Amino acid sequence: MGKSLKWAGLAAALVCAGSAMAAGKTEAASSTIGANIDTAVELSASPTLQRWQAGGTVVLGVREAAVPMSYAIGANEKFVGYHMDLCERVVHAIAPRAQLRYMVLTPQNTMPLINNGTADFNCASMTNNLTRQKQVAFGLTTYVSEVRMAVRADSGITSFKQLQGRNVGAITGTTAVQILRKYASDNELNFKTLMSKDQLESFLMLESGRVDAFVLDDNMLAGVIGQSKNPKGYKIVGEVIGAEPIAIQFSKNDPQIKKAVDGAILQMIRSGELHKLYNKWFMQPIAPKSVNLNLPMGEVLKKQLAAPNDTPLEQFVLPQ
Repeated sequence: MGKSLKWAGLAAALVCAGSAMAAGKTEAASSTIGANIDTAVELSASPTLQRWQAGGTVVLGVREAAVPMSYAIGANEKFVGYHMDLCERVVHAIAPRAQLRYMVLTPQNTMPLINNGTADFNCASMTNNLTRQKQVAFGLTTYVSEVRMAVRADSGITSFKQLQGRNVGAITGTTAVQILRKYASDNELNFKTLMSKDQLESFLMLESGRVDAFVLDDNMLAGVIGQSKNPKGYKIVGEVIGAEPIAIQFSKNDPQIKKAVDGAILQMIRSGELHKLYNKWFMQPIAPKSVNLNLPMGEVLKKQLAAPNDTPLEQFVLPQ
């Protein structure tokens, strides 16, 4: 998990974060973080943090098949991935003695289970938006996804406008569905959307021919293609119809947790550790099939990490 970060270091990082995020940012982009950072904050004052620091259990919400963000490998279902590494490092930075327990979540039950305290963190890929912020808190953005589509390599489909009259797969509860529907409305496209519970189910529909395209975040599409029986038989195509800020989630009932999490993530960004994690999961062979997703860090994410923030989707502006 890496060396545990000291609380003094976290407090210093939080102070720096307050000034760094205020500089060169619009009020909308930085107001959330600015309001949450206090130079005199005492992180250990939170009862929840005290319990974790004393060796209590932290429940990490995970996904079984969200490659490469959070997924299970092996008979004993070891949970791994980019956001799994991130979550575990954050927890051990703010509470080195904490015990970790894993709970499988779905897009449909994540928000309720985080909100009611059944799970402490969601380590999978979820878009930060204003609606979700009413129920849970989000950490600093650690990935920016681009919404595109996976198709069979021999399909001839290269544009979303070719989906007219076709069947399209999507996952219930994802923001990609909302983006797809808006794109269809704006471009007067009519197609049938077949919903599924997760990316494996949607990809099976693509494999079997039930759908002609599967719409989701680019990293998730690359992951499911890379772990398929025939990775060369599929490709990611189409215009980028949306970009989404991705972050880990946790309870919004304890502002001290938000401060601690953001401080730990900020240290990972500044030390280069987060960039190393990205390279590990997106640019090197990953389990279980040693497939390299070959997704270099995009310019949008690079700029996000250069000026860390927790801007929600509705206020998210793609750099020109």
